[in-house]
Amino acid sequence: MVGLGYVGLPLAATFAEAGVPVLGLDAVQAKVDQVNAGQSYIDDVPSARLAPLVESGLIRATTSWDEVRTTEAVLVCLPTPLNEHREPDLSAVLGAAESLSGRMRAGQLVVLESTTYPGTTRHELAPRLERSGLRAGRDFHLAFSPERVDPGREDWTTATTPKVVGGLTPECTRRAVALYSEACDTVVPVSSPEVAEMTKLLENIFRSVNIALVNELAVLCDRMGVSVWEVIDAAATKPFGFMPFRPGPGLGGHCIPIDPFYLTWKAREFDFHTEFIELAGKVNSQMPSFCVTKVARALNSRRLALNGSRVLVLGVAYKANVNDTRESPALRIIDLLEREGAQVAYADPHVAQLSTRGLTRVELDAQTLQSHDVTVVVTAHDAVDWEMVGREAPLIVDLRNVLPDNDGKVWRL
Repeated sequence: MVGLGYVGLPLAATFAEAGVPVLGLDAVQAKVDQVNAGQSYIDDVPSARLAPLVESGLIRATTSWDEVRTTEAVLVCLPTPLNEHREPDLSAVLGAAESLSGRMRAGQLVVLESTTYPGTTRHELAPRLERSGLRAGRDFHLAFSPERVDPGREDWTTATTPKVVGGLTPECTRRAVALYSEACDTVVPVSSPEVAEMTKLLENIFRSVNIALVNELAVLCDRMGVSVWEVIDAAATKPFGFMPFRPGPGLGGHCIPIDPFYLTWKAREFDFHTEFIELAGKVNSQMPSFCVTKVARALNSRRLALNGSRVLVLGVAYKANVNDTRESPALRIIDLLEREGAQVAYADPHVAQLSTRGLTRVELDAQTLQSHDVTVVVTAHDAVDWEMVGREAPLIVDLRNVLPDNDGKVWRL
């Protein structure tokens, strides 16, 4: 398992629980040491789950690429962010391919799990791996199988979520299907890596576009004095032709804010403009600014200015019940609030520090809530005592629709 992060470590645990020995490879020595001590840093893999797998020898971690020679399959689970120009940054994946090429042996299976644009496995990964002197599809097997991790989710896990697999050749696909069938309940073979790569992008673009649609309607409903939440609930009573999406302060996490732009970038090669994707990105990126405007309006209703007000941001993880702050809209909201002169603090049961903002969480209690002019609900963690929040906070801007109306002190998105 190359990369022991949000994708690699849960996948390693899933294979190990199926009785498949896993070698985890990561460049960060601290992560390797923690794994080998049976201590997890990923919420979805608690230490109580990881430790027995390490103690039994089913999971072991290393920083040494040379140990890859002993493995039968290599799964690459590395980040694929956008660079400063909003273009794909495949440096981690391609660097891993370079390192792997000098240590490959005939018969090995290599699978890329990292989200990327169609053609990456065939045209970027394969040539680099073939520097080993081995031929992809003949001497070793190569496939793409997109990760479908949804952190914090319990109804669908790595083992129970269907696994899409597309190999360079039919035999590559067969080998990859056989591997994943050891640990995953359902494996879905497709005809090529390109189909599998596009599948992942479609899944995330679908969410991005629909979230943008409901976010845009939320802004319009706000101007019209209509509750977007009530509208959505009413529409959701239709048993066909409608799927409810909920508005929010913006997109977060590593996937949905980033992955669609992989396809936008690739589409230019074909003289094609992905207008829906780009428009969705524009709408979603504007939501933090709209939310801050909402906070200012709520304070104005109490004859208070945003400049100088004490603002408590409740929840800074990008989604409920996780500790992941990557691309979290809360970070942008904090920046905008501070730019307007607000005194900002945050509370989050899953995130102890925001080192990049120089902030440490405050204790969420009655005194904290009462001492702030407004509490802004950005992430609705289950661990929060929402009854206390609704009772003690003097003014609330609820961006997640988790609190009931309370004498007019709750403002909704």
